[in-house]
Amino acid sequence: MIRIKGGRVIDPASGLDKVSDLYIKGNKIVAASAAKGQKVQVIDAKGKWVVPGLIDMHVHLREPGFEYKETIASGCDAAAAGGFTTIVCMPNTNPTIDNAAVVDFVLRKAEAANGVTVLPMGAVSKGLKGEELAEIGDMQRAGAVAITDDGKGIMSAAIMRAALEYASNFGLTVCAHTEDHHLSDGGHMHEGEMSTRLGLAGIPSAAESVMVSRDLHLAELTGAAYHVQHISTRQSVDLVRQAKKRQVRVTCEVAPHHWTLTDASLSTYDANFKMAPPLRSEEHVKAVRRGLKDGTIDVIATDHAPHAEVDKKVEFGLAANGIIGLETAVPLALDLIRQQVLEPLDLIAKLTVNPAKILGLDLGTLAVGADADVTIIDPEAEWIYTPDQVRSKSLNSPWLNQTLVGRVDLTLAKGKIVHQL
Repeated sequence: MIRIKGGRVIDPASGLDKVSDLYIKGNKIVAASAAKGQKVQVIDAKGKWVVPGLIDMHVHLREPGFEYKETIASGCDAAAAGGFTTIVCMPNTNPTIDNAAVVDFVLRKAEAANGVTVLPMGAVSKGLKGEELAEIGDMQRAGAVAITDDGKGIMSAAIMRAALEYASNFGLTVCAHTEDHHLSDGGHMHEGEMSTRLGLAGIPSAAESVMVSRDLHLAELTGAAYHVQHISTRQSVDLVRQAKKRQVRVTCEVAPHHWTLTDASLSTYDANFKMAPPLRSEEHVKAVRRGLKDGTIDVIATDHAPHAEVDKKVEFGLAANGIIGLETAVPLALDLIRQQVLEPLDLIAKLTVNPAKILGLDLGTLAVGADADVTIIDPEAEWIYTPDQVRSKSLNSPWLNQTLVGRVDLTLAKGKIVHQL
């Protein structure tokens, strides 16, 4: 048995936020008792937070096909270091996760990793081409927990409508990379004053929001569950807020870089600030923070996107989009508390029970009988995110060599210690 002693236990699923002990037996959370003579491992959590194992519903693991950037095993190591006990991987691999065989491959590879749970998202369309629906039912039966064409916007409204209807039949949420490629084509950063100054082709905020608007109409038409991935613009947040008031079944997520960084970060042409959707202007960052505060934005997800040096240290226009994020999510999220955007219960909900509900997972709680997925966080620890600490295979992070506040001390996945400082 494990006794986690004296920590601030924060469990949004039950509304619990108090200093208490937590007991684990085997792979389950149990009541606060132990048989006489039973050996108990004590973990001192005084001054730290004890929360449900974090869930990241937007991770790129690159395997199969791009193992030089990341593997399922290395991605699980990075997840554990960041406090994540469950990660959901995107289908833009090679081959694409668009059939049951590839779903099965991912799950089998994950079984050989460190114990972090890996759940695949299947593709909406075959080969992510947006032309023909993938084998949605087969993928769901094989273990896919949602569908998305992440990395590509679905340009056909007919395909998106069909996806919403078919996914609904299998109890799956359609997660959408909302990008109109006719508007974003050729762009490298947010369109605005900064793109003009830097002489870089811009991507207007409308490239995202027009797709969000279309998809919300289709979600309302079909009654299906719809989720906006990596939301980044004021207009998109406003559209989701209005749709929720109309009882549309919509949820959304935001990545830490979209509430912490602006397009001004690109002034040095550092490709570690290049991503899709791009970093936006201050106006949009403020809108995202308002969306987090008022509950319009349901989930914090990292959009962990590892790239090798060869993909990033090239001419800016040729550089790949994306950054790693699993290991820095907790300190960046804690900034939202320090800046009075969120309270602890709300913050942890966006990292645990909210993504679990969206994906239909019986996870994200510290209730008795739940899986012993537990994360212990030191909210005040200062540390420098140096390259030698990075568990991912890639180093494409704008926070490398920066001082961060708040760190994961220990991660338990189903009762097994998968990370400990």
